[in-house]
Amino acid sequence: MRYPRNMQGYGPNPPHAQWPGGANVAVQFVLNYEEGGENNVLHGDAASEAFLVDVIGAVPWQGKRHWNVESMYEYGARAGFWRLHRLFTGLNLPVTVYGVATALQRAPEQTRAMLDAGWEIASHGLRWIDYRDHDIEHERQDLHAAIKLHTEVVGTRPTGWYCGRTSINTVDLASEEGGFTYVSDTYDDDLPYYREHMGAPQLIIPYSLATNDMRFTTASGFANGEEYFQLLKDTFDVLWDEGEAGSPKMMSIGLHCRLVGMPGRFAGLKRFVDYILSKEKVWVAKRIDIAEHWIATNPWVKPAIEPSKLAYDDFSQLFGNVFEHSEWIAERAFKREMGPVHDTATGLHALMTQVFRAASDEEKLGVLNAHPDLAGKLAAAKRLTAASEAEQHSAGLDALTDAERARFGELNGAYVEKHGFPFIIAVRDNTKAQIMAAMEKRVANDRQTEFVTACRQVERIAELRIRTILG
Repeated sequence: MRYPRNMQGYGPNPPHAQWPGGANVAVQFVLNYEEGGENNVLHGDAASEAFLVDVIGAVPWQGKRHWNVESMYEYGARAGFWRLHRLFTGLNLPVTVYGVATALQRAPEQTRAMLDAGWEIASHGLRWIDYRDHDIEHERQDLHAAIKLHTEVVGTRPTGWYCGRTSINTVDLASEEGGFTYVSDTYDDDLPYYREHMGAPQLIIPYSLATNDMRFTTASGFANGEEYFQLLKDTFDVLWDEGEAGSPKMMSIGLHCRLVGMPGRFAGLKRFVDYILSKEKVWVAKRIDIAEHWIATNPWVKPAIEPSKLAYDDFSQLFGNVFEHSEWIAERAFKREMGPVHDTATGLHALMTQVFRAASDEEKLGVLNAHPDLAGKLAAAKRLTAASEAEQHSAGLDALTDAERARFGELNGAYVEKHGFPFIIAVRDNTKAQIMAAMEKRVANDRQTEFVTACRQVERIAELRIRTILG
């Protein structure tokens, strides 16, 4: 069974962003322009809009226009937009607009002002509606219609995409279209990353709802501009400090004309802008700038091996012997839930180890007995598996003196006679002297202690072998 969600990401060691000027954090202001693209019976919808408005308990009105909601959206276009436009143009700060195509079509003055300011206008879809229940073909048609209308209104096709109210197909559809430098319909990281779809990489520039002014209209959100400013400041400070420590990140701030464009809320945004402009090592950028920078400095490299994407025969050929002569462990692991998290050595080892630990004691004993004696007869006859031969060579067990060979043989015999399975140790973790000392100590243990110890050593050997395979 394959589990498609990627819970791994960059893990503990994300790539260095190398932001221009050695910036600790890249700050990105996104202005969502939706006014005129929302649900409305005038637009052919079945009901009015009820999302992200200052109407307590708003619900769609079936078959009716909602005058109050409409006028709040209109405030964003008529007043809020221009307040935000004055702020950013006055400070010469770059902005990315998420533009709903039908909203831009109904806003020639605002669209012209965006273009004159040099702002990036990315696509925010054809209309500001929810796609969760749309079939894939309908959504695909709307995506292509959005590109077409956007190109007609703006003059160039969009190179960035953010739908917002997505279905499970949205990111795949945008990637499949092939013309977007980046897609932003994720909230899963503080850095850009590549997502492979149909064999091709799609750059993802994650977005954020935590630092989004939409929280002015949610129950757990901002009560006033000061709370908004404090959350933005705290977020920025943490990211700035991480950058100063050597791990630069990105901060996305989502804005709406009808929300933060209101005067009291706007004051909090203004204080935040003033705050970051007082700091050093800050790169304020458009999302397309971040995308192009990332592609240049952190280009996509296709992983050589992705275990979760392999057919069983290939998986078994690569990993069937990481537990010595015990392909059944690889077979059972393959049938378990596998996903991107298992495409790392740590992840795949965890999965295969779970299978081993879930096995019966009899099955585990079979794995132990599949291991050869250290420096034993199989080694002398050159009949070890390639992995075992390389491991014994790494500790110098293939170049023993006569005395050492005799002592290893004596200890091996005593150990097997007492415990009923070969002495097992991860030789790559030890020197020849350490291995002999461990044998002399462990031969005296009781069988149950040694059974547990040997199983843990088998797990460690498997981990080292997996790491060798995956590089």
